[in-house]
Amino acid sequence: MKYRLMHRAGIGLCLFLLGVAVSGYWRPSKGHDVPSPEDQALEQDALDHVAAETNAALAAASPAAGEQQSALKPLVFRPWLPLPDGFSLSEFALSFDAYFREQLTRAGVPGGAYAIVEGGRVVKMGSYGVRRLGGTAPVDEHTVFRLASVSKTFAAGLSARLVEERKFSWEDRINQYVPDFRFRTPEYSRDLQVQHILSQSSGLIPNAYDNLLEANVPLPKIISKFSDLDPYCAPGECYGYQNVLYSLIQPVMEQATASSYEQLMQEEIFAPLGMEDASVGLEGFLSSPNRATPHIKTRSGWKVGRVDPSYYSVLPAAGVNASVVDLAKWLSAQLGYEPEVLTPEMLATLTEPRVRTQRELRRRGWRNYIEDAYYGLGWRIYHFGTEELVYHSGWVSGFRADVAYSRRHNIGLVILLNAESNVISDLSTHFWSAILQPAE
Repeated sequence: MKYRLMHRAGIGLCLFLLGVAVSGYWRPSKGHDVPSPEDQALEQDALDHVAAETNAALAAASPAAGEQQSALKPLVFRPWLPLPDGFSLSEFALSFDAYFREQLTRAGVPGGAYAIVEGGRVVKMGSYGVRRLGGTAPVDEHTVFRLASVSKTFAAGLSARLVEERKFSWEDRINQYVPDFRFRTPEYSRDLQVQHILSQSSGLIPNAYDNLLEANVPLPKIISKFSDLDPYCAPGECYGYQNVLYSLIQPVMEQATASSYEQLMQEEIFAPLGMEDASVGLEGFLSSPNRATPHIKTRSGWKVGRVDPSYYSVLPAAGVNASVVDLAKWLSAQLGYEPEVLTPEMLATLTEPRVRTQRELRRRGWRNYIEDAYYGLGWRIYHFGTEELVYHSGWVSGFRADVAYSRRHNIGLVILLNAESNVISDLSTHFWSAILQPAE
């Protein structure tokens, strides 16, 4: 379909202005409370033991490393690139652990956890602080956090499996599965495909109707509001980050398989990867006895917040809950060490740059490092200096999450916090600048 330039520009300007009203934003913050150094040392000993157990489980569940490398080499993955001589990831992991604790203490964050993965093994796993401000229960390796938008990586991975199983295709039109969904101009609706919603390239203004989502307006009513909008560019041509629209992959999956989204995620992703703490939805989160409590920054400091249910209405966009152990397994799968779950071909498809995301070049904490940025299917692709970094963040009321990996270096990092602190960007960029831009 050909779009007239003036028509596109006119719609774009109007909808950009409308975006001020319909876009939802969160506010960053910081917090307080830590266990004693002795308790932290005991916790770290336990975490090191869990890391060893996780490595054993990963090794038992996966082919030998040599077999994995030979399977990956002929495909589109670039060859593994060793770090410079003299760089020890294990030694750097120890210094990162100290930096992690120092920065969370400085920011007053109540609790958090991280894991560093190299290939199919956990190099270092650490936790800090408490699950709830004022409480004594510590954050540990099995503490469940809300992943917020990191959930999009799971929706995309699940989609890749279902496409491989021929349940649907990337080129299927959305209104094949959601016939009531439409834009103001019917012909625009017919152009919208599965690949467009998962690559954030629908052509809509960013964060369309997130404000209604945050106001707990029922999702069917929000979906009906899209009939008031038109894209300002053809699907696949330009970037506009979405939560509500991204969630339309759920009815696609459910109609194509006759199974619920929760069931599909459990059977296709969580169970095969051994993600025993992971769940989907509000009920899943609240049913975990070892769960982190959200914390919100106020003028008087960090305060315990309530679990906001609004973004659980869009499960593919923000509905996954998981522990740092779970995310370590998820990262190993992204690095190609669970080919029975995510094949190299699937991973290459998910991380193929689809649309440029120029706004990311101004991202706080990252802008000094990012040379270019794109969105694939459920993943961001950053040009971190001269290197490629596959990344996604998550931010929902009271929680932050960062997940990233470098295929060239075969390394991944996950960070989970039970507070809305921008310290997470400092932690991630500190880590990746050392890995991707090491000192000569």
